[in-house]
Amino acid sequence: MNIGEASNASGVSAKMIRYYEEIELIPHPARTDSGYRAYTSADVHRLRFIRRARDLGFPVTEIVELLSLWGDRSRKSADVKRLAQGHIADLEERIRNLRLMADTLQTLSDCCAGDERPDCPILATLGDRAEEQGPAASLPRPTAGKDLVQAQGRRN
Repeated sequence: MNIGEASNASGVSAKMIRYYEEIELIPHPARTDSGYRAYTSADVHRLRFIRRARDLGFPVTEIVELLSLWGDRSRKSADVKRLAQGHIADLEERIRNLRLMADTLQTLSDCCAGDERPDCPILATLGDRAEEQGPAASLPRPTAGKDLVQAQGRRN
């Protein structure tokens, strides 16, 4: 099947299929006499696996490891579980950081009158943080979670 058919069958865009070939996440397919890629059902199965792993948020580096384990019939399920549990921990940390960002922004938004006046605590706080920490500063920083929670408690 050609790349369009493989894309439809796997749910992975043709652009991503080419990218996965480029980074060798999938093997380069055979080519037809006219130079078109020719995918097999095994290629589509592998693409579906990758798509499911990406849907769960696994980074490419871990997908490489998962694919290796998937193809290794002598694997230990403990290795797969270790990867999954590590990814769960990463997701939970990202959720905590997102919640912290949302809470911080909500606190700033609650402090803003949102009227015709130019005074805005949201911009003032963002500006203060930028002056303190330079242009790359973000609000909040994931590693500063406890500090931000404490700061929010002082504002409330």
